[in-house]
Amino acid sequence: RVAVFDIVPAALEAAAAAGLSPAAAAAEAARGAEVVITMLPAGKHVRDAWLGAGGMVAASGPDAVLIDCSTIDVATAREVAANSGGREMLDAPVSGGVMGAEGATLAFMVGGTKAGFARAEPILQAMGRKIVHCGEAGAGQAAKLCNNMILAATMIATCEGFILAERLGLTHQALFDVVSNSSGNSWAMSTYCPVPGPVPGSPANRDYKPGFAAALMAKDLGLAQEAAKGSGANTPLGAQALEFYRRFLEAGGGDKDFSGIIEMLRKG
Repeated sequence: RVAVFDIVPAALEAAAAAGLSPAAAAAEAARGAEVVITMLPAGKHVRDAWLGAGGMVAASGPDAVLIDCSTIDVATAREVAANSGGREMLDAPVSGGVMGAEGATLAFMVGGTKAGFARAEPILQAMGRKIVHCGEAGAGQAAKLCNNMILAATMIATCEGFILAERLGLTHQALFDVVSNSSGNSWAMSTYCPVPGPVPGSPANRDYKPGFAAALMAKDLGLAQEAAKGSGANTPLGAQALEFYRRFLEAGGGDKDFSGIIEMLRKG
């Protein structure tokens, strides 16, 4: 039995239609559950849901496994874990977007104790194809920020490749057929191709309806740059990617998939 809560009524209605049990509040959904999972926009929401007004830590049973699948800053993930009242608290951000969620092929990057990971792994396996224990609390978030910084820079380079190909008279399909079987291949090319046609399931075939919204990518890149600054890491491509995505948001692309940045790049 799965109880669910969301502040968006339509999401609760969809959950009920799928046979889940809507709850009136976050704490009500968590009460008595063996496993509690959240996925929220930012660190402040995670902190409030678990430790603040949401009251989910207090509502959950003393032996519950708590899993947060949000992408947030490492410090908040560690803070929530440290205040989980002795319960196993894991940060387990995901990669794979809507396509991965619908197909149960998500990748989970998990931070927390080995004991907590062992208890959570069967639950995560029901939703994902690759589950990696990255280390102690906060390690999952660290891995996710690194992953998304790489993804953003790779997507921009992939978009630039298609734009150059267009100018040189190559079709999208021709470039895809070459690169997807060559050294330039990547997930951004083979699974999430930023032009319509070559990969039918990519958001490019739905007028860049997300998917993974550009606003969320910009948020993750901002977190990555904060982490880079705090750790003294030199990440010039990550910084440039953040600048591009902020420009895309300013141009009205926040609600589009992050691969839709190709439209901005075409304009120069």
